[in-house]
Amino acid sequence: MKMLKIAGAVLVSASLAAPVAAKELKFGHVGAPGSLFAASAEHFAEVANGKLPEGWSVAVFGSSQLGKDQELLQKLKLGTVDFALPSSVMSSVSPEFGLFEMPYLVKDREHMRRIEEQIFWPKLHPAAEAKGYQVLALWENGFRNITNNLRPINTPADLEGIKLRTPNGAWRVKMFQSYGANPTPMAFSEVFVALQTGVIDGQENPLAQIASAKFQEVQEYLSMTGHVYTPAYVTVSKTHFAKLPEDVQAALKEAATETQDFVYETAAQLDIDLLEELKAGGMQVNEADKQAFIDASTGIYEAFAEEVDGAKEMIDTAISLGAGS
Repeated sequence: MKMLKIAGAVLVSASLAAPVAAKELKFGHVGAPGSLFAASAEHFAEVANGKLPEGWSVAVFGSSQLGKDQELLQKLKLGTVDFALPSSVMSSVSPEFGLFEMPYLVKDREHMRRIEEQIFWPKLHPAAEAKGYQVLALWENGFRNITNNLRPINTPADLEGIKLRTPNGAWRVKMFQSYGANPTPMAFSEVFVALQTGVIDGQENPLAQIASAKFQEVQEYLSMTGHVYTPAYVTVSKTHFAKLPEDVQAALKEAATETQDFVYETAAQLDIDLLEELKAGGMQVNEADKQAFIDASTGIYEAFAEEVDGAKEMIDTAISLGAGS
């Protein structure tokens, strides 16, 4: 009997010590082919696959093939998806991420790098970890602009009554309510049909998402509001990622970090190229009065500072980091 117990203990010990078998790691995201998300994830996979030990690889599944943003976050926890690329939805995971819902907070990508270093890693990343997630790197969704089928949007008053799709983030909804719109949270994969059928009048997204999703086919007006800059977070399950071999973890972290420069350079070029493409496709484009939107945004900053612990300090720091941008 004693020998059986010893043998059982040895088997348990051996199973605990056994390395995780090499496998294909699944990266799910909601971006369409040709989107910044697709380009970013595919570049990451290429870099990672050049670094990973034999038998390990990253495979990318876009266009919500593995689920919408909320589903992907759940699947990370279950271990059925290995990477996701959430953006605005992270403010529904942890309220601190509402910082990136504040209008006109991020001036440019260099400003974003400073915010990443001094606010994201020391403040926001621990909040994500507390919910069971780990962020390997910050990429980009981008500067968001408004499209709709009713009229050009020059000032917040022009949004009065417009049914506008937003991501599932409480602060984005509150922001557009304060501007007078009728915001409607909806999964990105459902937006084209909702615009086509008139369920909603418009939506707001970076140009890379607008063009790759072909919203120009069902939207007449593009208003360059640039109202919010949204990062994209290369996200894994803290628990499942920790179970990977250390050399695999290191290779994936390096690849995710190295991909950031590619993402920012690609995004900056897309902002130029896609605006011309959307104009050529027949969209009526106007430059919005950004100061009018900034003036109308005081309330959302005050509410965020009041409702979320540490928010005022983060806002003040982020604004100070924008000096000179």
